[in-house]
Amino acid sequence: DSWNFLFFVGLLFFMRITAFLDIPGQDNLSPLARLEKYAFSDNIFNRQIIARGLLDVFRDFSNNEEDFLTVMEIVVRLSEDAEPTVRTELMEQIPPIAIFLQESRPKFPTAFFEYLMPIVVRYLTDVNNQVRKAGQEALLILLEQDLVAQSDIENKVCPILLDLSAPDSDDEYKVEAVNIICKMASMLSRTTVEHMLLPRFCELCSDGKLFQVRKICAANFGDICNAVGQEATERLLIPKFFELCSDSVWGMRKACAECFMAVSYTTSPEVRRSKLSPLFISLISDTCRWVRQAAFQSLGPFISTFANPSSAGLYIREDGTLSIRPSTQDVNSNSCQPNNNINLMSSTEVNTKLLVENLNKDTQAESSDCCTNPGEDVSQLSQGDKVAAGVLEVTKDSSFPGMNSRLQSAEDIFNTFLYWRPPLPDISQDLELLQFKTEKHKDSCSVPCNNCVASSEIKKVLESLQEHIDDPDVQAQVQVLSAALRAAQFDSVGDYETKKTEESSGELQNKTISDETAVSDASCNQVEEDSLSSRASQNNISDQSATGVLKSTDIIPQPLLDQYLSMTDPARAQTVDTEIAKHCAYSLPGVALTLGRQNWHCLKDTYETLASDVQWKVRRTLAFSIHELAVILGDQLTAADLVPIFNGFLKDLDEVRIGVLKHLYDFLKLLHADKRREYLYQLQEFVVTDNSRNWRFRYELAEQLILILELYNPNDVYDYLRHIALTLCSDKVSEVRWISFKLVVAILQKFYTNNANALGLNFINELVVRFRHCSKWVGRQAFAFICQAVVEEECMPVDQFVEHLLPSLLSLASDPVPNVRVLLAKALRQTLLEKAYFKSVGNPHLEAVEETILALQSDRDQDVSFFATIKLKQGNIDNTTIEKQN
Repeated sequence: DSWNFLFFVGLLFFMRITAFLDIPGQDNLSPLARLEKYAFSDNIFNRQIIARGLLDVFRDFSNNEEDFLTVMEIVVRLSEDAEPTVRTELMEQIPPIAIFLQESRPKFPTAFFEYLMPIVVRYLTDVNNQVRKAGQEALLILLEQDLVAQSDIENKVCPILLDLSAPDSDDEYKVEAVNIICKMASMLSRTTVEHMLLPRFCELCSDGKLFQVRKICAANFGDICNAVGQEATERLLIPKFFELCSDSVWGMRKACAECFMAVSYTTSPEVRRSKLSPLFISLISDTCRWVRQAAFQSLGPFISTFANPSSAGLYIREDGTLSIRPSTQDVNSNSCQPNNNINLMSSTEVNTKLLVENLNKDTQAESSDCCTNPGEDVSQLSQGDKVAAGVLEVTKDSSFPGMNSRLQSAEDIFNTFLYWRPPLPDISQDLELLQFKTEKHKDSCSVPCNNCVASSEIKKVLESLQEHIDDPDVQAQVQVLSAALRAAQFDSVGDYETKKTEESSGELQNKTISDETAVSDASCNQVEEDSLSSRASQNNISDQSATGVLKSTDIIPQPLLDQYLSMTDPARAQTVDTEIAKHCAYSLPGVALTLGRQNWHCLKDTYETLASDVQWKVRRTLAFSIHELAVILGDQLTAADLVPIFNGFLKDLDEVRIGVLKHLYDFLKLLHADKRREYLYQLQEFVVTDNSRNWRFRYELAEQLILILELYNPNDVYDYLRHIALTLCSDKVSEVRWISFKLVVAILQKFYTNNANALGLNFINELVVRFRHCSKWVGRQAFAFICQAVVEEECMPVDQFVEHLLPSLLSLASDPVPNVRVLLAKALRQTLLEKAYFKSVGNPHLEAVEETILALQSDRDQDVSFFATIKLKQGNIDNTTIEKQN
């Protein structure tokens, strides 16, 4: 019997259970009867194997209704087996059986709910630990696949979990129950979680008997908040979260710090600022080092929850990249916006657009504003737009034709999503009051009233820009408006008034927008004072930028920023975490996105410190994200602050350079053309690596160069990138060579697309000399591949191809190396003869191609004749396969 059993077990390891049941001559029993015999055998291993093979049993017996019900009854009886291992094996098969039945049986719900679901619910309270865990895992899979009915969840599953997590429940059962409650919360409807599970979860957060229960609650607190939504989170969960953050067990506080971002994401900005921020500061200052370490790791992600896309103008698209354009659900029509997602405008364009549209947040929903005709009647504009229109009239009178022409362009009308700055205040009511009082005192004014009102309007805009004077775009705008103001008031301000304004310019520097009385009672010469004050403020930019104080405390609380900036302190590495600088570098783009480019001066010193950190992992982290930071900061700040650091990364270790290289195209396309052209000299340095075996570095370089081609003109490509491509084509590693051949084809396409036929012809002649007449067969094989790729991509006119490349290609038919002739046969059979040009009757070049094909079909090498004869269905060349054949 023992030998028979061993034979039985060994047999089942190599065959399906149903195949064994169909073996004839075994006790003269039918397969179902044999299944029942072994399912209830006295031998435990027999029952285990039957339980393990139930999926195959259902696949073979589900077509017949009677057999299917018989199998279901066997499963129910087998679920009551006294052996825990049998029950565990059975429960592990329930999810795949349920998925199979749902796909193959129309009456799946009835069969599953009547037979299988009761087994899952019963196993949640099984006496054996392994069986319970198998039941819990099966339940989560079924919920994830949406196979459990809502009625079963509310009437069967939830009551069981509530009983197991009751205060008087067994400790082991309670820990398992709260764990399964937290995991299944994200898979249930918000109503079910809020009404049935949330009250019990709040009780478990305050469980004073078992710290394991509270720790599970703390670790999954963010998932529960996300499941119930903002209202229930702030009303019920935030008080419990405060309790857990002040728990006497440090593990609880550490778990709270780790999930802090998820909790913050669910709350309102008011709660985030007034309640969660002080709570997080207390965790950062915790007495336990492990709590502080977790808090500092979560500090950057927590700050990122304060980000406001409506004011920042940057959105994260579905592919994870940043975009200046708003998401589609926020804009009804994109007809008036440029096609590119990242539109880095010059400072002059941005400054001009600043005058066109009011930046109040309430106007964001009016997506049609960006398409408003500039010539439209001012009466149809909003109150804020009337002010902007008034400023435009003054600007036109100031003789700025270049600015005026840009303002008339419908595509350049300012859009709040395109600019990185907190909204400017609505000063329309102030201007109305100003105009009224100006008319009242027109007789006492030393200049015409119209000039006074116009000057006052410009002065008001200058005042509103003082708050954002650290922004380089605003600085340029102040200069433009100051010039306009001087032109408007040239005849009205005498030498005496000018001298007086120079003496009082320091007093007016700190004047704010709220000085309505001073504005309304000011005389015309005070407008010139504001212009001088603006220039004085501009001279103090460097002093302001040196501080780490936010320009607007409405973004994030200052203490959070202070703690984040302290992460580069060497003392933190000793008292908190040796890799704290790496966590700071990892979250810096998110913090910069939250603060906005107007507060970049707060992060600039920290970024430079991280960029010069002695740990290469810190610099590597920055190198991988510098292109995203460039999108956030804009072209001017990128050129001033990021380009020097980028240049330093180019000369760093290969581990750091690879981060820059992987996103080289993304970074270069954000730079101005003149700045971008400077890197043509440095691209050659990427060919040299610290370790010559690091071929993936050169492979990545070739991939990036294919993208970079569009950023440069054909002459630059020919003078600089062509040499790099040809160098990579001679690389020792075949993978690098194959991707470099594609780069060569892309260069050819660049030339002929831009009508640089002379450069293209020179490049073709160089390819013929370098590859067709190469002494190594690998080079001649590469020439065949390049010609095939040129035809496939249609990157050059066909008449140019047949004149300059086809004769050299056909001459490879007499090459002594079979590998070269194999690739030639593939190129002719799979590519050239598939093109309409070579299919046309009377083609003078078709005869030469056909003769070459006939010669290859009679080649002495079998592979050559095979590929010359057989027309493969595969349309594209598999480079890996070709290289393996070689």
